[in-house]
Amino acid sequence: MVDTQAAATSTDSAVVANPGGPQARPSMVWDAWGSPAGHKPLSEQIRGLLTQVFGVSGEPVARRDEGDVPLPASALTAEHRAGLAALVGAERVSTDHRDRLLRSGGKSTPDLLRRRSEGPQDAPDAVVFPGDHAQVAALLEYCSAAGIAVVPFGGGTSVVGGLDPARGGFDTVIALDLNRLDALTEVDPISGTATLGAGLSGPQAEELLARQGLSIGHFPQSFEYATIGGFAATRSSGQASAGYGRFDDMIQRLTIATPAGTLELGRAPASAAGPDLRELFSGSEGTLGIITAVTLRVHPVPEATGYQAWSFPDFATGATALRTVIQAGAAPTVMRLSDEAETGLNLARAGDIGGAAVGGCLAVTTFEGTAAHVAARSAEATALLTAAGGTALGETPAREWEHGRFAAPYLRDSLLDVGVLCETLETATTWANLANLKAKVTAALTDSLTAQGTPALVMCHISHTYPTGASLYFTIVGKQAEDPIAQWAIAKRAAGDAIVAAGGTITHHHAVGADHRPWMTDEIGDLGVRVLRAVKQAVDPAGILNPGKLIP
Repeated sequence: MVDTQAAATSTDSAVVANPGGPQARPSMVWDAWGSPAGHKPLSEQIRGLLTQVFGVSGEPVARRDEGDVPLPASALTAEHRAGLAALVGAERVSTDHRDRLLRSGGKSTPDLLRRRSEGPQDAPDAVVFPGDHAQVAALLEYCSAAGIAVVPFGGGTSVVGGLDPARGGFDTVIALDLNRLDALTEVDPISGTATLGAGLSGPQAEELLARQGLSIGHFPQSFEYATIGGFAATRSSGQASAGYGRFDDMIQRLTIATPAGTLELGRAPASAAGPDLRELFSGSEGTLGIITAVTLRVHPVPEATGYQAWSFPDFATGATALRTVIQAGAAPTVMRLSDEAETGLNLARAGDIGGAAVGGCLAVTTFEGTAAHVAARSAEATALLTAAGGTALGETPAREWEHGRFAAPYLRDSLLDVGVLCETLETATTWANLANLKAKVTAALTDSLTAQGTPALVMCHISHTYPTGASLYFTIVGKQAEDPIAQWAIAKRAAGDAIVAAGGTITHHHAVGADHRPWMTDEIGDLGVRVLRAVKQAVDPAGILNPGKLIP
């Protein structure tokens, strides 16, 4: 079935278009994902299942109020505070307890476990709020000369230690909050591009573009809070990447501030003028410069959306079916496949809202575009999936997935509250190596956690597909050990080693940060590491930018 909606269009070749700016974006809570409104208690059915499987009580443990959390005294000197204030205004330099606490890191499970532990929390010494590119550039020049480490902060959604307030040998570290860079500065509907400030969140960007009848189509699980700059800096991949591509595929131009100066990268849709430096700074995670503006490929708001869910008898059959579709050039906008374990858990959750039973492995597809395009592409994919062994389930499971697609981190938090370990990791490989990689990573996680006396359920789904391969996204659920941070560190090391040994990439879309940095030499080799270090020396000679991330 197809939903349709009218889409406004703009005929101007280039317009400045964000009258009144976007709606305000709420901050996430300090020790969990998202806003309090998104947090819901576990159902009686889920609590009973957890008690039966993991032996936990199902009763949540009380968490600390943010005002009761001790932070180290700020190391920002009066001299440096005055120097920063001279560039952005005194009101834009904060050592307030709450401002520092809310920017104390990302939202991985270890991040949240550390915040729920007793004792002081690490935090930046100050938070600075620049309002434009010129202020960002001036701040980096000042901090480079003064020896102040700088951690860029957008939505705070990193799950790989990418926002840890590491000092890197400096006495002081600041968080550079980019959320005031929230303008849609140019729309070119003829070329199909838009230039957006790095601090715009996903919903803010879509809101501003929708006024022009346009959309980016980038919807990762972090969509509600992550920012345009963060998407670019981490080479993000959204749930609709089968239809619209990864975020780095969409980038046309980048504006980047570095301690050594400003870079404006991207003059045309394609160029043979040497290596494409946009590729170097996409995925640089704030270690080489701070992205302040991004020009993206955009498209008209889809007039129609089609939904279809599928069941396959097993994961191998389903994976072959997805490969057949993507290699035939018939990819839906969204195409995902859950393995047997994840399908089973999804059923337990769907039971709370009346979901129908599904056997085997569940796949979800959606199609966006004009009504004619949706109908044609849906018919082509349906024929291929049916021939490959799929059974059509109708649109309901696909609509249920779309309705709850941003809610999984809230479930993770609720599980942590009752003593259940829940974390994710992801990788990617070729189609020929997919089954091997899945088996090796599943075994590494299962064996590691079982050896620690905490058996766990390891689930997996194909989240993104390409003609030559696919990504695998693992979710791990088990009972927390006495020291759950150490428990997960051991399992994560086993999984990372297994990924490298089996020929996968250490990260497909979560980025490197501090957590995946130990495997970067395996990923790019010693010479590759030396190349990154040489670039960093050129653009950040003092080494102030996001210390301890990405580059070994």
